[in-house]
Amino acid sequence: MILEVRYARSFLLDLKDLEPSAYERVHDFVFTEFAHSWQMRTIPELRQLDDDGIFHRFTVDNYLIGIEVRGEIVKFLRVIPMPDV
Repeated sequence: MILEVRYARSFLLDLKDLEPSAYERVHDFVFTEFAHSWQMRTIPELRQLDDDGIFHRFTVDNYLIGIEVRGEIVKFLRVIPMPDV
């Protein structure tokens, strides 16, 4: 399977605004680890957000990352700090 990875402008802006250590960790996961070993079951704490199975979220350290999955296209939508509970 050939995977096409896309990045929403909102994701790139969110990424740019992260503190340096968080930026490095999220950047490494998204652009290196994920790109080389894409499999849904390997994504940490992946949760489906809709009934159609298109929108998902997962965590990297203390950040939530939202993605859209449509067949062989994965689009990174947002990266935001996890809310304090």
